[in-house]
Amino acid sequence: MSRKIGIYSSIINLIAIIVFSISMLFNFDYVSYFSSMFIAFSFVVMICCYAYFAKQKYKLVGYISVVFASIYTTIILLVYFAQLTTVRLDDLTQQANRLLDFQQCGLIFNYDLLGYAIMALSTFFAGLTINIYAKADKWLKYLLMVHGVFFISCLITPMFGVFKTDSPTWIGVIVLECWCVYFCPISILSCLHFSKCKE
Repeated sequence: MSRKIGIYSSIINLIAIIVFSISMLFNFDYVSYFSSMFIAFSFVVMICCYAYFAKQKYKLVGYISVVFASIYTTIILLVYFAQLTTVRLDDLTQQANRLLDFQQCGLIFNYDLLGYAIMALSTFFAGLTINIYAKADKWLKYLLMVHGVFFISCLITPMFGVFKTDSPTWIGVIVLECWCVYFCPISILSCLHFSKCKE
């Protein structure tokens, strides 16, 4: 059962990333917000599976990755649920809109970057738990740990006010599409990895 949960969560993660990628290309904001929630849902389950299948000596880093994944998921769900409900349905004041509307690159946007910084930490620690069964597992371990580097950029960028409301939207789209291209192989390799794990 645990192996199947790992496989299914990896597949859901991959599908959610593909939907997110397509929605970004066609500027379907609310579809991208909704799919981002499912990236978070499936990601936290995937990370729990890494921790579950980790060898005993790596259990601690597995638990650390689960904690960071849980923090990431909480932040992301708050960010995108607010976009799909309060921002979309309520008549906000200009000040509230500046804070809550993701497109305004304000408070909520900065929380989103914080969430992805925490996600990067989670993948770094998850990479340490990977049991190497085949060459694909080496790639998975490498991709997860290198993804941890995004922690620094996602944490620091908002502090320097790099993203503004008047920033060209295509820059953000390119950055996110590159992330999708990077993370899709992680989902695929995770599915393969879990298929080889023993219950």
